[in-house]
Amino acid sequence: MEYSPYQEEVVQTALRGENSIIWLPTGGGKTRAAVYVTHNHLETTANAKVAVLVNKVHLVDQHFAKEFKPYLESRCKITAISGDSNEKDLFGRLVKASDLVICTAQILENALINMEEEKHVELTDFTLLVIDECHHTQKESVYNKIMGRYVEKKLRKEGNLPQILGLTASPGTGGNRKLDKAVDHVLQICANLDSVIVSTKNFTPVLQEVVPRPKKHYDIVERRALDPFGDHLKSMMSMIHEIMPSTVSRSLREMGTQEYEADVVELEKTGVKTENRLIAQCALHLRQYNDALLINDTVRMVDAFRGLDEFYNSRKTKLLDGTDIFLQGLFDENRMELKLLALDDRYENPKLARLQRTLLDEFSDKNSHGILFSKTRRGTHCLYDWVNTNLALLRVNIKAGILTGAGTGANHMTQNGQKETIQQFRVGVLNLLISTSVAEEGLDIPECNLVVRYGLLTNEIAQQQASGRARAMNSVYSVVAEEGGRDLRRELINEYLESLTAKAIDQVQQMSPREFRHKISELQQIAVLIRIQAERKKDERKQRYSPGQAQFQCRGCFLPVCSGEELRKIENTHHVNINPEFRSFEDWEPGQVISCNKCGKDWGMEIRFRSVVILPCLKIKNFSLKTPGGKSTPKQWKDVEFQVKEMLTCLFQIIVIFEDPKRTT
Repeated sequence: MEYSPYQEEVVQTALRGENSIIWLPTGGGKTRAAVYVTHNHLETTANAKVAVLVNKVHLVDQHFAKEFKPYLESRCKITAISGDSNEKDLFGRLVKASDLVICTAQILENALINMEEEKHVELTDFTLLVIDECHHTQKESVYNKIMGRYVEKKLRKEGNLPQILGLTASPGTGGNRKLDKAVDHVLQICANLDSVIVSTKNFTPVLQEVVPRPKKHYDIVERRALDPFGDHLKSMMSMIHEIMPSTVSRSLREMGTQEYEADVVELEKTGVKTENRLIAQCALHLRQYNDALLINDTVRMVDAFRGLDEFYNSRKTKLLDGTDIFLQGLFDENRMELKLLALDDRYENPKLARLQRTLLDEFSDKNSHGILFSKTRRGTHCLYDWVNTNLALLRVNIKAGILTGAGTGANHMTQNGQKETIQQFRVGVLNLLISTSVAEEGLDIPECNLVVRYGLLTNEIAQQQASGRARAMNSVYSVVAEEGGRDLRRELINEYLESLTAKAIDQVQQMSPREFRHKISELQQIAVLIRIQAERKKDERKQRYSPGQAQFQCRGCFLPVCSGEELRKIENTHHVNINPEFRSFEDWEPGQVISCNKCGKDWGMEIRFRSVVILPCLKIKNFSLKTPGGKSTPKQWKDVEFQVKEMLTCLFQIIVIFEDPKRTT
């Protein structure tokens, strides 16, 4: 294995067996440096056992196939395990049989708390933990849960803890804009990882040659002079305001902004909690109109219209009351007018014309490769459609593909879909990726000569990672933004925060070892106390009510659905209803979405448990929860105020329950 001088420099602390965070830019070879450390550790440490932790499933296979397997397979037994692996249920056994395990952090976390022999592991089973994208080791992240245990054991002076090696392109400033606060943030990351932070000092020119900075262009456009489509949407929103109490409508901020969206999200919760369906449904529909305004501001008018059209078409057969009839009628009456305005290209979004010029400039070179970053999955699909119907872009042979996060939703990709798209980009079948933030961090994507950030409001870490994708010589990093707009202001702030991050890290590195250790120890002791108090409050909250006191209602129509007694938890992740009578709500079949038979609200989907029993898995965000303390709208299952029982481990008992409707456990 050959390494750059700066890689040799940054691994020295780790080679001495000390905990460290390697700070190198995107494309600087952090993972290859980790391979170097891992190889040395396996060669020099008795009974060595290494775990490489990643925060996304696709990175498991990538690190295995591209980095660790080619260099270490002949020297040690390597196992790659992710949430998609069938082997995750045997994690404890696989760890014992392997020298090096590459897995998602969640799998290790599950194994630490699962006491079954086949699944359980201890931190002390490992001699080295490599933590990829380690700047996520903060707050409630899985990384921080794992390292929280580590720090507690360290403070209790328990021995045999593994060495820690963190990897990051930027720890960021934690949103702080002053140097002292940015320093505090970097120190907190160091404390959470129990590590010093290292970077190249002697070979910066070599690093800059390997990872050249792209030329940054601000492609600024003027605000559109006339926007009759957006104005018409706002007039329809005003009509919805008029049927709500005046005190409610006056509290809402400017239409077409993120602040307005936050307001109507809270308003919908209020309507659900008070069982005021008029307010809840008006808020839900106002959010759809606001989304259309945001899309109109980012991509085409027709994209905004289609989104609304699809929403209202999906609801036509589920009108329950006068509120539903009014809201559906309002759209239906204005549909043709909106469609005609959306097709009038005199008022089209000027950002798209500016984006077209940027793409034409760079793709005049037939060997160009680029990434176009958009905020949402829906935005990527709109831009993809725009590119593929734009004759000017097709004439310069732009071949676009979509890259978004994995999942099960309509606009999600499968893991295989992600791999196939990246492979097509690598071999030249595609030359433009239209991507959400999934392409900013970690993915093995070829060098690009163009990166465009379009309509994004992100932090300095995301900006640095996106910029780092433009690694080809003479590459361009373009920001397409409206003059005086929020995305332009955010980009300028991020530039400042990027330089502030570097200053904060430098200040931390200049501390004396004694001062650094003192500050880290102090932060760790505070973090442990906070964690203990938080766990105590969490336990108290979970015991506040019995499962039978928790009643779930449909969030769309307030129909009673089930009680907490009917729910079971699988692998601390999936929450299923084991009452066979639950099926009577909807004629759902395996593999389909479960929805309310009355209003059509999506409740969740079926899952197959251990390849034997098919169970309805519920999404907590689509229900309201009624307890003796009142109604609430939990966003996640961890927020409910009762303890969901674990699923029975005896499959025979589960099968009996579903075959005999008279038994429910």
